[in-house]
Amino acid sequence: MSEKIKYHLRNMKPLDIVVIVCLFIASFIPHIVYGIQLGNIDDDAVIIATVRVSGEELYRVELSEETPHEEFRLEPGEGKYNIIEVEGTRIRNREDNSPDQLGVRRGWISQPGETAVVLPHQLIIEIHAENQDGQEIYEEEDIIIPM
Repeated sequence: MSEKIKYHLRNMKPLDIVVIVCLFIASFIPHIVYGIQLGNIDDDAVIIATVRVSGEELYRVELSEETPHEEFRLEPGEGKYNIIEVEGTRIRNREDNSPDQLGVRRGWISQPGETAVVLPHQLIIEIHAENQDGQEIYEEEDIIIPM
């Protein structure tokens, strides 16, 4: 195995190392941006979860310690169902009949910017922060979600 490594190291050019280092550093940019956005949210901001099916908002709830436990069933189409569970400061897609179960495996979400998506049902659960006036703190107008 060390022969393979030596072979590849011998064949690397100096610019290859520069490209690898740049890509490695660039891979952390989304984490840094997300951390900065979370740090800019005020303590008096309200955390809101919205549930959309085919782009239409069907459910909206404030996520706080006082939010009661709740479960409800959505039927986005014939033969399709999703069971959404809200518990205090978090929300999840507890059960659905989509083939890949990505929304269920996503688990609980609670931080602004997090989403859980079930593409076959066109269901999106999204968390965002609002100020006391009800305006979204980070409006993402540039994001296009095809539905």
